Amino acid sequence: MKRLAIIGASYLQAPLIQKAKDLECETHVFAWAADDVGEKMADYFYPISIIEKDAILQKCQEIGIDGICTIASDLAAITVNYVAEKMGLPGNGMRCCEKSTNKHKMREAFAAGGDPSPKSVLIGPETDLSVLEGMQYPLIVKPTDRSGSRGITEVQRPAGLQAAIVRAREQSFEKMALVEEFVTGQEYSVECVSYQGQHHLLQITLKYTTGAPMYIETGHMEPAPLTASMHDRVRDVVFHALDTLEIRNGASHSELKIDAAGNIRLIEIGGRMGGDCIGSHLVRFTTGWDFVGMVVQIALGQAPDMTQGPHYGACGVRFIFGAQDLEKREALRHAPGITMLEESPIDPMDHIVTDSSTRFGYYIFAAEDPACLCTWMEK
Repeated sequence: MKRLAIIGASYLQAPLIQKAKDLECETHVFAWAADDVGEKMADYFYPISIIEKDAILQKCQEIGIDGICTIASDLAAITVNYVAEKMGLPGNGMRCCEKSTNKHKMREAFAAGGDPSPKSVLIGPETDLSVLEGMQYPLIVKPTDRSGSRGITEVQRPAGLQAAIVRAREQSFEKMALVEEFVTGQEYSVECVSYQGQHHLLQITLKYTTGAPMYIETGHMEPAPLTASMHDRVRDVVFHALDTLEIRNGASHSELKIDAAGNIRLIEIGGRMGGDCIGSHLVRFTTGWDFVGMVVQIALGQAPDMTQGPHYGACGVRFIFGAQDLEKREALRHAPGITMLEESPIDPMDHIVTDSSTRFGYYIFAAEDPACLCTWMEK
């Protein structure tokens, strides 16, 4: 039986832990003890924080693991690549990890590689903001090393810039912020899997957000309604960027925008599966490809199984921000042509939603007609 280390024990990792068990792996899960679902699912659980790379490495060496992986977490991906590199296991290495988890390093790599990406400036505690002179408003301010919409603000005028930088730096682990050009256009994400440097595009996702100032995701739909020629252009841009970042093994989640003129601009790329149910649910529901299973296989040094199973014509996830989203969920239950697939428990609606982690829940639904599903997403 193969021994697989999994970094993280939250609900985000639950599909990965279950898939590993389904594939007859012995699961060794590492996370800070917090009574999370993964602690109970794991064959073996170790109460070690996901950022304690050396402690996890030592335990993995004692266990003699055959592979290590995570999904939907940039922070966990750092430890995954560190342990994999030290133990000679499949992964992407720390040079790749630095570029794919730090937004400033990523922008530098894109600039050097000729990948289309917005201009950005790194801001630390001692940075003179005069370095931003000449940049056109609105600007986007974000932490260099966080995900899930944490600390992101759109700034319309100079008066709001300082507060946005403070907010971003407070959310950043390294206390640094990135100020970058605002990129216009519709936002998409691209879900890929790579094995020994060979990339496969699995699905393109249409993203819905709250818009300014925080751009919190309200929902996602697959497949994105793109022409065949635009689909191919997106694939080519993303594959080139994956090579720039040296992502060779495992899942990747690329975010980009396409403007009215058809110009593609990369926002960021994570060397891990997308969260928000994109990689763990939507890809499988709309393609029949077992994306989570591929992550396990690649971590164990096996070629991913590209066999397609049954799937729907289109699938969407909506996140709950308030009572109106619950009303739409109730309407969807009775809508013709719609199949409700999954509904999460609803958290108490006793706070303001400030990022992806503070939303109240979600529901996933499918349709054979993408236009029908798109109508409900727009509502």
